[in-house]
Amino acid sequence: MMVKPSCNTFLADRLPPISTLAEPHWGTVSRLPILGSDEPLVPMSLAPLPIKVFPAYAKLGIPGAVAECYVREGVYRRLLAVARSLPSGLQLVVLDGWRPWRVQQYLFDTLYESIRAHHGEADEAQLLTRTREFVSVPSRDPQAPSPHLTGGAVDVTLCDEDGLMLDMGTLFDEAVPASHTAALENQDELDDRLVRARDYRRLLFHAMREQGFTNLPSEWWHYDFGDQLWAHYGDHGRALYGPAELDTIESRWRRQL
Repeated sequence: MMVKPSCNTFLADRLPPISTLAEPHWGTVSRLPILGSDEPLVPMSLAPLPIKVFPAYAKLGIPGAVAECYVREGVYRRLLAVARSLPSGLQLVVLDGWRPWRVQQYLFDTLYESIRAHHGEADEAQLLTRTREFVSVPSRDPQAPSPHLTGGAVDVTLCDEDGLMLDMGTLFDEAVPASHTAALENQDELDDRLVRARDYRRLLFHAMREQGFTNLPSEWWHYDFGDQLWAHYGDHGRALYGPAELDTIESRWRRQL
């Protein structure tokens, strides 16, 4: 029987637990200044192994989703470094990067309505707080853009050498408390499956942090570089990336003519 890769042997004694961080205060995050950068968006599908690209929202048929994962060039190079640092037999999977505003709006509205349907007693403020735990408010404001609109936010996971995604304890975009990055660190007893999931989260977390990424505490899959969340959690004082748009043939012709 084929044995799936396990990182227990090299994680248990080497990688420290993931610390529990407070959720971001979005009012504070959105006030951080943005330096601005003309760094282009580049497609992750150009990246060599050991990176795999699986544009999750396009695969799910979400309206407006693009069948590619675009990120800023600096993010692209850092993700390559992350992938090359992983133990043999493991690969990095990019699920989402730059996200059109329309997709952000769809995700926000869909989760908001789902929460309202299951928590009819919640008032508007509570619904907003619960929704923002997993989906940021859609914003094209140059001074406070949604993280994924900048090309600095990226959703990632791990897979084995056969391309099968590893069990991280919850599914990507599963809006439950167990999806919090440090959730498995705070449980007294874990079965073998959750121990492996905890260790995979640790591996991903520390590999990403080593390359300068910060993590959104409510999502084990969400990492940032250069956006306002990165500036907030990395204590950088200011962000590098504002909102970005894809370079289309129309925009090229407009510049050229």
